[in-house]
Amino acid sequence: MKKMLIVLVALLAMVAFASGVVAQEKKAEKPAAAAEKPKAPKALKASGAVAAYEAGKTIKVKAKDKELAFDIAADAKIKGEVKEGAKVTITYKKEGDKMIATAISVAAAKKPKAEKKEKKEEKK
Repeated sequence: MKKMLIVLVALLAMVAFASGVVAQEKKAEKPAAAAEKPKAPKALKASGAVAAYEAGKTIKVKAKDKELAFDIAADAKIKGEVKEGAKVTITYKKEGDKMIATAISVAAAKKPKAEKKEKKEEKK
């Protein structure tokens, strides 16, 4: 009876250790599988006023307290008319030290209140 009890305890101990080893092996496989998938570059955004613009090549934007310079991708999507002083939002990606603009969106210019009043009076 004692022998059977000792064998049973030994068997349970082996099962417990074996399941722990199997669980560790599965955990080790997950990071390796995740490392195989290449991560897409994260799309970043910046906004501000256009300081300088060279169509199809570069754009400089004055944001809050600094000036950012972007190269423009050949397939960049541009919404609106880009000109100096215009408010823009730029979607870009980083490639090494360079920032590559993939999309440029020009904010609609706000009309002064005087013009709005004039248009309302014209409608009457």
